[in-house]
Amino acid sequence: MVVHLCCGVDAGYFLKRLKEEFPEERLIGYFFDPNIHPYSEFLLRSFETKRVCEKLGVEFVEGEYLVEEWFQQVKGLEQEPEKGERCSRCFDFSLEKSALLARQLGERRVTTSLLMSPMKSREQLKRVGEVLREKYQVELLTPDFRKKGGTQAQQQLAREWELYRQDYCGCLFGLRKQKGEESLKELSSPVGGELTPASPEERLHLYQLRRWLEERRIPHRVIREEFLNYRLLRGGVEKGGKGVVPSFILPYSQLPRPVRGEVEFFKNGVGYFSKMGALLVELERFNQIGGFQFKSVSQLYRHPPSFEKQLDIRRKLEKRSYSTSPIFILDRVEMGIRYRLEVESLLFPDHQFHLLLNL
Repeated sequence: MVVHLCCGVDAGYFLKRLKEEFPEERLIGYFFDPNIHPYSEFLLRSFETKRVCEKLGVEFVEGEYLVEEWFQQVKGLEQEPEKGERCSRCFDFSLEKSALLARQLGERRVTTSLLMSPMKSREQLKRVGEVLREKYQVELLTPDFRKKGGTQAQQQLAREWELYRQDYCGCLFGLRKQKGEESLKELSSPVGGELTPASPEERLHLYQLRRWLEERRIPHRVIREEFLNYRLLRGGVEKGGKGVVPSFILPYSQLPRPVRGEVEFFKNGVGYFSKMGALLVELERFNQIGGFQFKSVSQLYRHPPSFEKQLDIRRKLEKRSYSTSPIFILDRVEMGIRYRLEVESLLFPDHQFHLLLNL
């Protein structure tokens, strides 16, 4: 039987019950979720679902990330609510691919862990089953494992296995409906590729490390931390009305609007700007503080130090941990020149995970 899987939390209890109900059945876990955004989130959910399959001794297959094909499937349905027509099209797409895999493997039955999700309509899923039977001669099983405490047991298993718990369904349009427009900006990634706190990329890195610890039987726990997160969306520096110059903006820099002004005084490679407590820091000083050897701000922009390193430099420049003054790194800072500074950013409550070792 091919078991379409959507995430680790829904997969865990669902596969466990399938093994109990069908002890002689060969189960093939098929992670197919091209609707998930961004791609790093897809990789994270796939990685955690594979871990569940390994724990239960279930074969695992990762489907292709056919995101462009998925966009075509749901075109014109972007504003549909959860459990609307867009979800039906999404189910059609995922379960049809599952049926095709079943045919290739010589299997005649499929099912899906979507049946565990209270966000999904069982009736919609059953209607897809009728199409699969007629078109592919494949039967869709729709067991209801949520009954008789199944949902509670699912959550208990997820806690015991410390499974990654996503806080949105997956698709771009569902995310906008569930969490608002700003949530899309929170998923932005730096051009330089550094890991930002609570990003899908950082979480994937953490869960990969957790798997490494598990394989070596090193005691550990995944712990949650609440914090104030930051995303830089855009920003830059114009110099003397002659256009933009290369700049690098440190995390937690904030400006409510673009400002114009001059450097009032200069000390140890740091220019103190006339407005909003902004600092213009020369690259040479940045290198000295961080122990770097960047030859230009353009190089720094392409290959930045880690997010934590950038925060450490901010603390050394500002002498406090809670500063949100805008800090720009420039190749050279000049007195008597008019600068225009701009920062568009987000500051929002969030949570992230850490590994606690040596238990």
